[in-house]
Amino acid sequence: MAMMRLRREDPRVVGSFRLHRRLGAGGMGVVYLGSDRRGQRVALKVIRPDLAEDQEFRSRFAREVSAARRIRGGCTARLVAADLEAERPWFATQYVPGPSLHDKVAEEGPLTAAEAAAIGAALSEGLVAVHEAGVVHRDLKPSNILLSPKGPRIIDFGIAWATGASTLTHVGTAVGSPGFLAPEQVRGAAVTPATDVFSLGATLAYAAMGDSPFGHGSSEVMLYRVVHEEAQLRGVPDALAPLVRACLAKDPEERPSTLQLSMRLKEIAAREAQGGLHGQAPEARPPAQRERVELDRPTGRLDDRTQRYTEAGRATGASAARPAPRTGGSRPGGPRSNAASRPGGRPGTRPGPRTSGGLRPANPRLLRQRLTVFVLVTLIVLLGIAAVKQF
Repeated sequence: MAMMRLRREDPRVVGSFRLHRRLGAGGMGVVYLGSDRRGQRVALKVIRPDLAEDQEFRSRFAREVSAARRIRGGCTARLVAADLEAERPWFATQYVPGPSLHDKVAEEGPLTAAEAAAIGAALSEGLVAVHEAGVVHRDLKPSNILLSPKGPRIIDFGIAWATGASTLTHVGTAVGSPGFLAPEQVRGAAVTPATDVFSLGATLAYAAMGDSPFGHGSSEVMLYRVVHEEAQLRGVPDALAPLVRACLAKDPEERPSTLQLSMRLKEIAAREAQGGLHGQAPEARPPAQRERVELDRPTGRLDDRTQRYTEAGRATGASAARPAPRTGGSRPGGPRSNAASRPGGRPGTRPGPRTSGGLRPANPRLLRQRLTVFVLVTLIVLLGIAAVKQF
């Protein structure tokens, strides 16, 4: 997350927190990086002065903070402290290190199907906890999702509101980000958990395509498309496209629940990750994995290490000039033929592969020894015959 130096007009201390940097500014106020006396870092949002003078906003803000305290889930930034009675109300949440989903896609390009599904599954599970607390986020979008080392985190519940509340702060003004708002938000209808499902669908489409499913344009154009036009999902992987399209249904009743979405995305993430792993060539796998694949692959021949051990074992008994005993059908009391009777063999392993004639592969060293013995014996016999003829 980009940080900026504090400006002259920025406070240096808010509550028990010392402010260090600016993290950003939005429609509700400015977010700062702060820390308490123990060194715990927080993201602290201070409300704009004009909103602080609005008693209706203060009342709503107090209810939102109360609802945020009830949220229990590993996929959200935990609320640490808040002061609703201050001249400028503020609240502090756990600081989450890491880039936003928006920045990651903008810098590195679209995510794979497995990556997008894994992030979506975690976010869906987080929304389950949010909705169980009676809260709807209402502004879920790539810039409000931080990719921490421990997984994605949903931030900025600044405009979150209780289930069933209207999306209008003032008449004709929709709260949220064009392109990620649900149709019911644009119309000013009541928000429900399905509202966040629509926004999550648009966010997943962005993660998979690198672009908004409703294109670009002015706020009015974007809002019109959200209400009246179908999302453009060209570029979304086939594994994700049907589920993303279901999330972007115009009718909230036709969208999947966050629980259904979480389970389905987990299945897709597991399948895509497994398929991608099996689809790699051995050369593309990590070295340890590639070695394991090569060892498990049947080759129809002994590998070099096994060949050397086998040759050494046979050479030990070559002085008797006897062929190695066969491994099949040993008689009672006969020589044992399993791998445990050979140097380097392991108990319980099957005998090594045979040639097409049913015999073990020829041992070059043993053949040379036999040939040498044969030549020496022949020379001795010939010398003996010649000696006899002389007498």
